[in-house]
Amino acid sequence: MAFNKLKGRRNVGKKNIAGCFPELSDQEQDKLVEDTFVACAKGFLETTHSWWRNVDPYVDTLIITGQEHLEEAKRRGKGVFLIGGHFSIFDIALPFFAAQLDKPGYMYRPNDNPVIDRMIENGRRRHYNIQGFDKFHLKDMIQYIKEGGAVWYAPDQDFGRKCEVFVPFFGVNAGCITTPSWIARESGATVMQVSQFRHPNGQYEICFSPILEDFGQDEEKDAATWNAHLEAAIRKHPDQYLWLHKRFKTRKPGEDKFY
Repeated sequence: MAFNKLKGRRNVGKKNIAGCFPELSDQEQDKLVEDTFVACAKGFLETTHSWWRNVDPYVDTLIITGQEHLEEAKRRGKGVFLIGGHFSIFDIALPFFAAQLDKPGYMYRPNDNPVIDRMIENGRRRHYNIQGFDKFHLKDMIQYIKEGGAVWYAPDQDFGRKCEVFVPFFGVNAGCITTPSWIARESGATVMQVSQFRHPNGQYEICFSPILEDFGQDEEKDAATWNAHLEAAIRKHPDQYLWLHKRFKTRKPGEDKFY
């Protein structure tokens, strides 16, 4: 079982959950770490399904929360910038979001192995004509949004020296990039938060937040806003977030190491 084999990731998960959920007992924290591994294993199977099989039956039974906010964003006609997070259902959630959009896209980090990268991206782009953009094609992505596109982007990882602001995430200072603010300013897009969950009965849910008005004017405030929205979403199903990533690796000057 991955929980027993991947001791390094297990220790990262334990440290993250202890820091973010201090109100839980040691036993409850250990259970959440184990549940996170289970959720990630399910996510791996869902990912391969989305790359090679039909996802329409899941789209047909999809629970959509906050659809009225998405419709309002689309009516504004400025393109839509969707700020997401790394939940264990990621790849299979892309077509769920894409099915609700007229011109869907997403931003991604290319895999270091070009063969694996091609396999992943071919799998992701099978559905609803979704378009992928990496960090080398930001100008193309901005233009895509300006022309009415809607792009999903998850900035909730530790980018090391690229972290420019530090804001609380579950009460812990987290280094954040300011790229979401820059994209919002450059594109003029309507900005909203999105999240995705699996339910025990086999249904999936995607959630759209109310529109984040004035996003892009204050980078630190923006980071605090998307961190707060993400935290609220995670608290609904905490085991489904990617706690195995070193989210708090980069510290403010003078702060002790987290790991």
